[in-house]
Amino acid sequence: MKIALIGTAHPFRGGLAAYNERLVKELQDQGHQADLFTFTLQYPNLLFPGKTQYSAELAPTDINIIPAVNSVNPLNWISVGNRLRKADYDLVLIKFWLPFMGPCFGTILRRVKANPKTTVLAIIDNIIPHESRPGDTVFARYFCGPVDGFVAMSQAVVRDLKVFAGNKPVVYSPHPIFDNFGAALPREQALTDLGLDPADRHMLFFGLIRDYKGLDLLLEAYAESRFREAGIKLIVAGEFYADRSPYDALIDRHKLRDEIKFVDRFIQDSEVATFFSAADLVVQPYKTATQSGVTQIAYHFNKPMIVTDVGGLAEMCPDGRVGYVVPPEPTAIADAIFRFFNDTDQAAMTNMIEEEKQHYSWAIMVERLLELKNSIN
Repeated sequence: MKIALIGTAHPFRGGLAAYNERLVKELQDQGHQADLFTFTLQYPNLLFPGKTQYSAELAPTDINIIPAVNSVNPLNWISVGNRLRKADYDLVLIKFWLPFMGPCFGTILRRVKANPKTTVLAIIDNIIPHESRPGDTVFARYFCGPVDGFVAMSQAVVRDLKVFAGNKPVVYSPHPIFDNFGAALPREQALTDLGLDPADRHMLFFGLIRDYKGLDLLLEAYAESRFREAGIKLIVAGEFYADRSPYDALIDRHKLRDEIKFVDRFIQDSEVATFFSAADLVVQPYKTATQSGVTQIAYHFNKPMIVTDVGGLAEMCPDGRVGYVVPPEPTAIADAIFRFFNDTDQAAMTNMIEEEKQHYSWAIMVERLLELKNSIN
């Protein structure tokens, strides 16, 4: 088929770009013609919370990325929609994660749907955002109007979509494994590269730091003195998209400064393997969630996880098999970490991770998308 995917891609950075580029590669590998339409402007700088929107990595050379979409220019939305309509695609996919994009994407898709040949499917990260803003519901409804069917990556989003999708089909297909970050490094090499002692044990909090991700809960848990006695260190790797001062206050209050390896910046794709290879355990202490790409990176590197029982996190982390699921509360998080380090057969858990991650291939995601398209046509 002739397929277009609309969403973030190089030169923009982050998990959305990694997802879209990997999906297009899978579509190509299965014999489809696939084009990836990305932004010329994704967010106005005034609205972007980080230091830069752009990747420092080289552009992928094995997929066709077309910069076209300006998220705040209505004339551009009409132009891009007309371009896609005239290109006569069999299938247009769109990756949706934020209602801010609703007016842009909704207008583009209304132009696309003027071609009766084209089916429009949306892959939904979140239809209700973690951090609410004025207009969220109106923008999300506008986006959903021209979409023929939806793929949700967690059951929590399946439930949320009932309010927006009406009678349109919604299928569940979990986030595939992020297998595009290369092979794992030897643990000792990764720790040495990060300036850490291989004699210690290490847990990792990874990704952009927003308040809903619960780093404060992990810091409160880590304040217990038994972590120091057991030689368990914490790595925090990610750029702050929230006010850093409350986190620094927690660290100073509990005298944790020397116990934490803080890498306060965006972690480029080429660096991801180093951080996950250095970790014995990945901790996701989220306060709210749908699904998380961090889980799927942990699967790729065969790393056990502690996740909180919010949103769809527990769906992706069978308790006792690939890690532990706990309430979003510091004592429960601390107890689970010690259970892992002191009472868990870590080799057996790694073997179970190898088994479990077979359920999360990119081939399965494409299969679900095509099954959904065929059920509509």
